[in-house]
This record gives sequence, structure tokens and C-alpha cells, in this order.
Amino acid sequence: MSVAIIGGGPAGLMAAEVALAGGAHVNLFDAMPSVGRKFLFAGKGGLNLTHSEPSQAFLSRYGSRRKQLEPLLAAFGPDALRAWVRGLGIETFVGSSGRIFPTDMKSAPLLRAWLRRLRQSGLMVHARHCWSGWDAEGDLRFETPDGPRRVVADATILALGGGSWPQLGSDAAWVPLLRARGVRIAPLKPANCGFDVGWTEHFRAKFAGHPVKTVGVVAKGVDGHVVRAQGEFVITDTGIEGGVVYTVAACLRDVIHAKGKATLRLDLAPDRELPRLLGDLSQPRGKRTMATHLKRRAHIEGVKAGLLREVVPKEAFADPKRLAPAIKSLPLTLVAPRPLEEAISTAGGVAFEALDERLMLRALPGVFCAGEMLDWEAPTGGYLLTACFATGRAAGAGALAWLRQPVASDG
Repeated sequence: MSVAIIGGGPAGLMAAEVALAGGAHVNLFDAMPSVGRKFLFAGKGGLNLTHSEPSQAFLSRYGSRRKQLEPLLAAFGPDALRAWVRGLGIETFVGSSGRIFPTDMKSAPLLRAWLRRLRQSGLMVHARHCWSGWDAEGDLRFETPDGPRRVVADATILALGGGSWPQLGSDAAWVPLLRARGVRIAPLKPANCGFDVGWTEHFRAKFAGHPVKTVGVVAKGVDGHVVRAQGEFVITDTGIEGGVVYTVAACLRDVIHAKGKATLRLDLAPDRELPRLLGDLSQPRGKRTMATHLKRRAHIEGVKAGLLREVVPKEAFADPKRLAPAIKSLPLTLVAPRPLEEAISTAGGVAFEALDERLMLRALPGVFCAGEMLDWEAPTGGYLLTACFATGRAAGAGALAWLRQPVASDG
């Protein structure tokens, strides 16, 4: 049994591990000079492998694709992932936010240990092999530094990523190749992305790059549902990005698509209820400046004060009954998501309806799909990696099951 895996990220490598364990001869192809580049880059600030929250809360992070991903995550979820990492000789820990990391926080040692084990199991890795579809005989075609190459395989697993971070290999070049074969693909969209606001030049020059710490955010979806979160984000030259923004990004992106803009409401003082804040701001200011009054009475200063002045009319600062509600629900108008190539991850991709329960393409028997190229999305926090591992594992098992099925006789 020969299996060709195209894409050397977590999904592709996990598919390779399963196929190898099942006795298949596995060749893995990647367009980049080495495998796991996005995995390594994502772990630069600390490799967030998965999350420790209860199962139902964890599954809810996958939104409309929860039903399709739930059985895959049941087979290989957070606990199984931690055990698998331990099997590579690397321990994990649960951070204060519930996120799970390797003890050294790094992705490189994990990837090295994993590749060592895979190669010892017989994995052959072919770098700088850019997949260009199939030839007339149905064999795989690759462009390489040494010219075109043709590869014959009994089964193929595609784990080509989405369209974000193309410089690391996820360039979505597979989309037209599969569409030409009749595969249903949902349009690719940015996920876990920043948004454009349209700052004044004064605000942009003064605060671009500044973190906005501990705020509440509220976003209303196209269908009227409300999404709430609390955390931090960063002011950029063009708008906002970062942790808590990514949590509500899907909702905001879809509202902008439907209506042309979206409103993100910021609670700049999440530790104070409105009546208390109103009372604090109603205290006599005396000879103090408004900046000093805001800092002393509401702990609003720096970039938070800048946001207030960017959005709230000047005359409202003299009226606590207008200022306090603005602090608790500051409306920030978002006009566009940042481009797909800047996003952390991708929404859209190969529709689950185009796949059978083994993640095999109905239109292309023997071809399986896994990872971010599938039509699902989730916020950052370990959910992305967990589902990539789980779908890769499922695709590897699906390929083995397909290869082992009895061949129907003609007579």
C-alpha cells in the first residue's frame, strides 16, 4: 500500500504517522524547503497546542462545523493530544487561561522529535515539491527544482492548508485544481484576523502598536446573536488586531460582508459596573484636567483615553451621564477585515458535504483531505491545532480503511 501525502503541516504529518503505523509505504511532499514552517512560526510566542476547558465549551468553538468535527475530536481531542505529545518525550502544562503549552513553550523540539520518529518509521520526505494536479493517467504531478515529476500512489491525502501566510506555504493554489475536478469548495475568507477602522492621523501616529489591556468586547452577528469576550488587543496602523478581536472575528467579518461595516463595542472598564462608574465620574473635578480626572476616577489613561477621544464628541466629556455609558460601551466602527494573507487562519475550503465519513472526496475516490483546507474555523487558543491533528489522524485512518477494503470482482 502506497500513500502520498501532500502538505507537511500538523495534519499531513499526523496522517503520515497513522498510515505508517498501518503498514503503508508513505511519501510526504511539501512545496517549501522544509516541513512544518507555519507550525514553527505559530509557536514563536509559545506553542498553544490545545485547551483544557470542558468538552462542551471546547466543541462550541467550532461553530457551524461542530457536528462534523465532534466525532473526529472525540477520537483525538485535547487529552489524547497531550498524551501523544508526552509520547514524544515532551511534557505539557495548563496556563492560567486554560490554554495548554509544552513546558518549554517551543514548537521546534516537538517537531524535531516527531520527524525523527516518523523517519525511523519509514517516512520519506520530499521538499520543494509543488503539487500541480494530476496528469492524463490520474497520477500526481509535481514541479521540482529538477523539473516536473510524476508520482504514482494507491491513495493520496491532501493537507495543503488554507490561504493565510502564503510565504510559509499555505497559498491556496489547490483551490482551482480541485474545483476543476468538481469538488465543492466554500470561498476562502480570513479568520482570526484584524480589522480596518480608519483612525485619524493623530490617533494612528500616537497609538499604533500600543496594546489595549483588559477590555470587554461585544459583537452582534448577522442573525442578531450576541458574542461577548474579554481580553486584550493591539492598535495597528489601520485598525485593530489580537487576542480578543480574534475571538469575535468571524462574527464581525460576516457582518461586514452583509452590511458593509460592523460595530464592535468596547467596555474600557470591565471591572466597574455602570452605576459605580457614573458615581465616580460625577465627583467634582475641581481644577484637575479631564485627563487627570479620568485617570483618577475611572483608571482610564493612555490608549484607552485616546480611544475615548477618538470616538466620543468633545462636549460629552463634560457630562458624566454621557461619558460613563461611552466608557462601558464604546462603539468602534470596523470597515473591513484585513486581507486573507495576513490572517492567522482561513475560513472556507473543501466542504464537508464533498467528503464521506472517512474524509475521502466523493468526486475523487482514493483522495482524502485534512487540516485547514477543510471548511471549518475556530478561534485561537489551541482549537486550530487540535482540529488539524484530529482531521489528519482521521484522514490517515480513512486512507488505510479504503486501501484495505475488498476489491469488487467483475464476475
